[in-house]
Amino acid sequence: MNEAIVNHIKTNVKFLTAEDAIRLISPAATMMAGGFGLAGIPEYLLQAVVERSDLRDLTMITNSITVGSPLDKLCLQNRIKKVIGTYFTTNKEIVKAHREGRLEIELLPLGTFVEAIRLGGAGIPAFYTPTAAGTDLGKGKETRIMNGREHVLEHSLFADVALIKAHKADKAGNLIFHKTARNFNSLMVTAANLTIVEVEEIVEIGEFNPESIVTPFIYVDIIVIRGATK
Repeated sequence: MNEAIVNHIKTNVKFLTAEDAIRLISPAATMMAGGFGLAGIPEYLLQAVVERSDLRDLTMITNSITVGSPLDKLCLQNRIKKVIGTYFTTNKEIVKAHREGRLEIELLPLGTFVEAIRLGGAGIPAFYTPTAAGTDLGKGKETRIMNGREHVLEHSLFADVALIKAHKADKAGNLIFHKTARNFNSLMVTAANLTIVEVEEIVEIGEFNPESIVTPFIYVDIIVIRGATK
């Protein structure tokens, strides 16, 4: 890329270690974390959260919590007070914590979960959907009949912090993802006041084919390269 163009690109993206990035998170924060099963989990950043023991009373917005993952460790340490996601029944300890009153769980249908994040990033506070109407997941929520069908009012999701895993970033902060590891990460990156991204590699500006860029730098605040130390 032409040097004049590179010099013209101005971003506020910071490149930090995981420790320094996680230090910016406040206790009792609401956090989003990408990942579906084991694919796309920002495990390097989440491990840094585990190691910062004063981070407690957290609200996590994440699809699920995999047994043995850093999120699982946070739950076992009773540092998460509420989790919002689509399913948790594969993790017996999560179910136990909920039954014992140590963990609040809010379940959303998968499509509703995705749309709630997308609209949260777009600044739209709520939306109606027929999904969950007439089911336990719709109980206690406002409903409205539209086109002869019952719709449930769902609130969009927005977080204090989003922890994201991407494959690569360039020095401007543009992101590309690796296959299915993209999952919720590319949505969550838009839906938080502070977005911290872990990547495997940082490349020069201009190395990405513009058509391959999934997330432009405007949505990114901090980039952490896996394994980076001071």
